[in-house]
Amino acid sequence: MELYFVTGNRHKFEEAKFLITELEPKIKLEMLGEVGKLEIQADNLEEIVLFAAENLNRQLKVNFFVEDAGLFIRALNGFPGPFSSYVYRTLGCKGILKLMENIEDRYAEFRSVIALGWGGVIRIFRGTVRGKISSEERGSYGFGFDPIFIPEGSNKTFAEMTIEEKNRHSHRAKAVKLMVDFIKTVM
Repeated sequence: MELYFVTGNRHKFEEAKFLITELEPKIKLEMLGEVGKLEIQADNLEEIVLFAAENLNRQLKVNFFVEDAGLFIRALNGFPGPFSSYVYRTLGCKGILKLMENIEDRYAEFRSVIALGWGGVIRIFRGTVRGKISSEERGSYGFGFDPIFIPEGSNKTFAEMTIEEKNRHSHRAKAVKLMVDFIKTVM
């Protein structure tokens, strides 16, 4: 059974494919790229993925999903949140660390929201991982803000973890697992 991930982010695709193959080998995940994907700027991840999925649902005649994620830092009032991709491209990890200088409250969450278009119906799945912002960049795996995020229950940043380790903690893995559990009920 084929499922298409509408994304231009190869890293996100590889994480999802690794996990889906492990959870349900009958699902063959393909990367569709961002063909026809419209993305709005909004203050919440659900609104962003729902808008994209509704537009894609009118165009595509296949089962697909879109995903958006963000890093929400409590001391920065949830910044960068749904603007994480832009903030990463403009400020990077160093910029976030600079903003966090002399701030004791390091609590942060990574959140992921998936909108699955299945048989013409859209369903939403969410995943959250709690953690903290490190005081320096560490690790060479992963992407985005992975070098500065340490999930609860670990002393490693996401960038210091293998894909298997990261998938035991990650926000994206939690949302993907919920999506796969749903797909198994309708396969």
